[in-house]
Amino acid sequence: MQFADRLQNVETSAIRELFKLLGKPGIISFAGGFPDPSLFDVEGIREATAAVLRDTPGPVLQYGATEGYGPAREQLARFMAGKGVQVAPEGLIVTTGSQQALDLIGKTMISPGDKVIVEAPTFLATIQCFRLYGAHVIGAPIDADGVLVEPLERLIAEHRPKLVYLIPNFGNPHGAMLSLERRRRILEIAARTGTLVVEDDPYGELYFDQPAPPSLLALSAQVPGSREWLAHCGSMSKILSPGLRVGWLIAQPALLANATMCKQFSDAHTSNLTQATAAHYLTLNRLEGALDQVRKVYAERARVMAARLRAELGDAITFDAPKGGMFFWARLTGGRDASAFAQRAIEKLVAFVPGAPFFAHDPDLSTLRLSFATADVAKIEEGIARLGQAL
Repeated sequence: MQFADRLQNVETSAIRELFKLLGKPGIISFAGGFPDPSLFDVEGIREATAAVLRDTPGPVLQYGATEGYGPAREQLARFMAGKGVQVAPEGLIVTTGSQQALDLIGKTMISPGDKVIVEAPTFLATIQCFRLYGAHVIGAPIDADGVLVEPLERLIAEHRPKLVYLIPNFGNPHGAMLSLERRRRILEIAARTGTLVVEDDPYGELYFDQPAPPSLLALSAQVPGSREWLAHCGSMSKILSPGLRVGWLIAQPALLANATMCKQFSDAHTSNLTQATAAHYLTLNRLEGALDQVRKVYAERARVMAARLRAELGDAITFDAPKGGMFFWARLTGGRDASAFAQRAIEKLVAFVPGAPFFAHDPDLSTLRLSFATADVAKIEEGIARLGQAL
């Protein structure tokens, strides 16, 4: 068969390939990027599902509007208002997870040869998605406070990108939190240069001690001219359930209109049943209580992982402990190769993801990502001990 030329720009996810090695009995995995299913509010989701099937079975089991189920858009607008963002229900569309929102942005904005700036490192699926549409993807350096503004500004001036993609809060894989000062400066740059900034925020509610600074979208009210150059992707996957596949996209009207058109060709609409379930769940006032428990559990697991990494690997590894989210981003010292370390770790029945695939170019081969979300404290302690043995 003669497949589309665009497939030459992408390859199978290295992370998905790694999962083929995780079937060994007794393996402890820090490789996944999944929330802990034991923390899902199953009772609340069950109550919400039963209510919508009882009260509105016809609409929730029928075809629906591409833009989203009306009550879901209303509840998501209220949810965003609680995060300091004033948006009408018509100002957002519901997507099949925030992953689809990113794909729709790629479809609507990127032509072959366009330049796109992402963090280095960044979410692997975003690199793959944008490359699928022909983008030349350029990495901007980051530190523990997020993307470095001066290099980002220079890259924007040099490349005039079609868009800049950022994960400000506890991102996958880097776990960094963009500082308030940098958020304001990025908005000023976006407004001054007319550069679209895509803000992806699936992890912002998973803070440990203090909430993250306001989103770029919330702060845009303080920076004249910046709101029209923002697109915001949100998701219920990490805070309620990934199986519901409910995400959303907020952007200026022309972008939303074109994204809606492309979604018609893709899946017609996100499941009305899952949209309705998520919407009703938000009316039950259970989310904050459920999130409080998730934050406590994840914070403790992150604390233990940091302590055990220092104890078991010592100065062979460096990292900044995350302030939220699900991931540690670490670097082996002494020029050690993380891929070779990963192979030795598998032999010790523990898994993590080498960091190289998360870079659009010039990967740091000593980096790695560890997720603490699905491993309890005992497994974290044992798993990190095995990593120490694999050095």
